[in-house]
Amino acid sequence: MENLSLDIANLRALYNSGALTPRGLIDVVLARTAGNNEDHAWIYQLSAEQLYAYADALADKDPTQLPLYGIPFAIKDNIDLAGVPTTAACPEFAYTPEQSAAVVKRLIDAGAIPIGKTNLDQFATGLNGTRSPYGACRNSFNPEYISGGSSAGSAVSVAKGWVSFSLGTDTAGSGRVPAAFNNLVGHKPTCGWLSTTGMLPACRSLDVVSVFALTAEDAERVVAAAASADETDIYSRKVEAHGFDFGRAAVFNFGVPRADQLKFFGNVEAERLFGEAVVRLQSLGGQVVEIDLDPFLEAARLLYDGPWVAERYVALKDFFDAHADKVFPPVREIIGGAARYSAADAFAGQYRLRELKQQANKVWDVVDCLITPTAGTIYTIAEMQADPIKLNSNLGYYTNFMNLFDYAAVSVPAGFQQDGLPFGVTLVAPAHQDAPLLHLAARCQQAVATPLGATGIAQPVPAELPALLPSGQIRVAVCGAHLSGLPLNWQLTQRGARLVQTTTSSPDYKFYALPGGPPYRPGMVRVKPGEQGGAIVVEVWEMPAREFGSFVAGIPAPLGIGTITLASGESVLSFICESYAVVDAVDITHLGSWREYLNTK
Repeated sequence: MENLSLDIANLRALYNSGALTPRGLIDVVLARTAGNNEDHAWIYQLSAEQLYAYADALADKDPTQLPLYGIPFAIKDNIDLAGVPTTAACPEFAYTPEQSAAVVKRLIDAGAIPIGKTNLDQFATGLNGTRSPYGACRNSFNPEYISGGSSAGSAVSVAKGWVSFSLGTDTAGSGRVPAAFNNLVGHKPTCGWLSTTGMLPACRSLDVVSVFALTAEDAERVVAAAASADETDIYSRKVEAHGFDFGRAAVFNFGVPRADQLKFFGNVEAERLFGEAVVRLQSLGGQVVEIDLDPFLEAARLLYDGPWVAERYVALKDFFDAHADKVFPPVREIIGGAARYSAADAFAGQYRLRELKQQANKVWDVVDCLITPTAGTIYTIAEMQADPIKLNSNLGYYTNFMNLFDYAAVSVPAGFQQDGLPFGVTLVAPAHQDAPLLHLAARCQQAVATPLGATGIAQPVPAELPALLPSGQIRVAVCGAHLSGLPLNWQLTQRGARLVQTTTSSPDYKFYALPGGPPYRPGMVRVKPGEQGGAIVVEVWEMPAREFGSFVAGIPAPLGIGTITLASGESVLSFICESYAVVDAVDITHLGSWREYLNTK
C-alpha cells in the first residue's frame, strides 16, 4: 500500500470492506515516517508499540459505528496527549500530562489514532514556522521556503501523507496560513466549538483548536466528531444551527475586498491566482459584492499592536519571568512588549474592537461569505529569519481579525504559482456557519482539482456527506405557484426561505393542472411501479425550521407535503397531490414544467 491515500473517505471504505485493518494502517504510517524528519515536522513520535496498542484497542469495534475508526492524526505540541511531553517548542518548559486534552480524547473515542506531536513556532507565537529550537519547519513542496506557522509541523505531516488530519491552534491565522502554503484545507472553527481544555493558551480569550485535512469533507468529519460543549472550558460553547446553506446553493453572494485594499507584497503570481479564485467562485453561482476591508484591517492591527499582546504574557507569566533567556528572540520581543499596556489600554482596546466589529458586521447584510487570500505571499526561510517581525506581520494581513470578530474561516487550495508553490484562499462567515463554509470549500477544491497535499494523489470522487452539523433548516421542493416570480412565492420569501437549486424530480411522476384558480395549481402524483411517468422541474428552497409549521398550515387540500425523489436520488419534502383530485385535472406530464404549461395558456 505504498501509494495509499489517507483521505478519510478512502480509509473508511477500505476498513468497511475488510481490505485494511488498523494494524495494517500503522504499518504504512511507520514505513512513511521512520527516520523521516528532515523537514523538522515532528517533536515527538509514538513508538511502534504505542501505536499498535491504539490499533489493537479497535479490534473488537465496528468500523461503521466510529466516525474516525483507524484514522491517523497528528497533534500540535501545545495540545496535551496523555503520557507524552508537551513542549510548546521550548524544552525547558516541557511537562508530561496525565490526561489528554478534551479534544484529543474525543477524537480517540471516535476511533482516531494519534501518531505524534508536531513542531510549532514557540509558544504558538508566529505565522511562519521558523521559531523553534527543534528546527525551522520546511515547506512540503520546497524545503527552502517556510511551512507557515505556528502550526507548522501539523500542516506538513498531513501534506506529506503521514497522517489523515492534524490538530493545530489558531489565534492569528496559525490554522490557515500553513494550510495555504502546503496545499491543504485548514479549518478554523467557530470560537469555542472545540474545547481548549488541555491546550497551552496563547491568547486564551481568542484561541481556537483548528483542523488540517486533505479535503474539506475530511475537515467536516473531524470537526463534527470533535465539537462539544465543555464545562471545564470557560470559553466553550455549543454548536448552533447554521441556517441557510449557501455552500450548496445554486446562487449566493460573496464579498471581495476593494482592489486598493488587496496586498500581495510584490507577488504577482499570488495576485493572479486570487483573481482566478474569484472567477471560479462566480462559476459556482457566486455573485460578487465589493466590500470595505478597512474595519477588518484595523481590528487585525489590534492583535499585535494593541493590549491583546498582554494576554500572551499572562499565559506564560511565571515561566517567562524566570526564564526569558530560554525564549526565542522574536517571541521574547513580542511577549515582553506586554509590559507597556495598562488596564486602561485593555478597556480602550475592547471599546474600539466593539466599534470595528459593529462596522464590519454590516457586510453580512449583503453577502453570505467573504473571500480573501489566505496570505498575500510566501517567503524563504532565509528571508523570514533575516526580518522576522515585519515579514511575519505581512503573513497576518488577512488573518489577524478573525477571532477578534468571532468569525469562522476555512483556507482552501487555489492553485500553484509558476515556481510550484501552492496558494490558498480563505472563505469567511459569521460564527456557526462552519458547515456552509466547508461545503463551499469542497466545491472550490473540486473545481481547482489540485492533488492532495504534496502527495501527488488526485482528489477522490466527491461524495456529498449526510448532515453532520445541525442546520436548523428544512428543504422543500416546489413545482407550481410557489416557483420564483409566481403568485405564491412570497409565502416562501417572507419566511426567510432561499433558493438552493433548480432541478427535476426522478422520472416517476405524473403532473396535472388542477381545476380551479386563481391561483392556478399543479399536482404531482407518483406513478405505480411499471407505469410511465416523467421528470418534473422543481425548485428546492431552504427555510428556517421554525417557519415550516406556518408554511404547511396554509396549504389547501388536495395538496399536502410529502416526500419526492430528485433526479440525483436525494429525497426531499415537496408538494404532493391526493390522487382523487386528478380525476378532472389536465395531464401535463409531457410538458415537464409548470412554467411551460403557463406559457401555453
